[in-house]
Amino acid sequence: MANHLAVEKQSLILSLLCEGQSVRATARITDVSPVTVLKLLLEAGQKAREIHDTMMVNIKSSFIECDEQWAFIFRKQKRVAFDTEEASGDFYTFIALDSDTKLVPCYLVGKRNADTTTSFMKDLATRVVSRFQLSTDSFTPYLDAVDTVFGADIDYGQIHKEYGEPKGEERRYSPGHIIRATKKVIMGQPVQKRICTSYIERQNLTVRMQQRRFTRLTNGFSESLKHHEAAIDLHFFHYNFVRIHQTLRVTPAMEAKITNRLWSWKDLLMWGSEAIAA
Repeated sequence: MANHLAVEKQSLILSLLCEGQSVRATARITDVSPVTVLKLLLEAGQKAREIHDTMMVNIKSSFIECDEQWAFIFRKQKRVAFDTEEASGDFYTFIALDSDTKLVPCYLVGKRNADTTTSFMKDLATRVVSRFQLSTDSFTPYLDAVDTVFGADIDYGQIHKEYGEPKGEERRYSPGHIIRATKKVIMGQPVQKRICTSYIERQNLTVRMQQRRFTRLTNGFSESLKHHEAAIDLHFFHYNFVRIHQTLRVTPAMEAKITNRLWSWKDLLMWGSEAIAA
């Protein structure tokens, strides 16, 4: 893993990438080449994914919220040619959040369609072993995906938000103000007041603030799917295991009893080369 760099330098690079710095800014600050930063990103992202898949199992949750967050790769969807073979255009990150522990047990990058939604729900089902209440927005594919994957073994509610027409310059950047939010019981017996997506929407802000690739109206977008996925893998390792949640005063992984200690970048960098206690 970028073997010519000291662990301290690698840790600094990863910290900068997870605190909103772009690849080129990180390269300038740490006095390395952008190619080195990208190489480290891919290698660290793979380890972050391995840690996630290893640790995020047998989770017990009571309330989980899900949402999808937009970004684009290489070019926006309206500029993607119909015959292009590369992964480009609009991509969404599907994210699940335990609203009590703030843990993100699973996430998935893909197109905003039924296949990705079903794959996301299948991943969630393999990680959470308890019966829980699920809340989502009114994105239609959730209905079939949740029914197919969970059947009657879930309490599920949706929240449908209606937006007013944005005015002036807001029309370009904002969907407008919410004028109505309607809660709907889909299956099971969800607690009405806990049908909510507020926490996952706040998580979306965390991603957008700490991952340069999600910052709107900048040139920090991802140019390839593999780097985009690696950056997201790295972000959620940092979020779950390294960054102390301001309200919880521990990491989400500690709050959810996934681990009993605070992790560091060295734990990620050394993953696979020695036994690491949870």
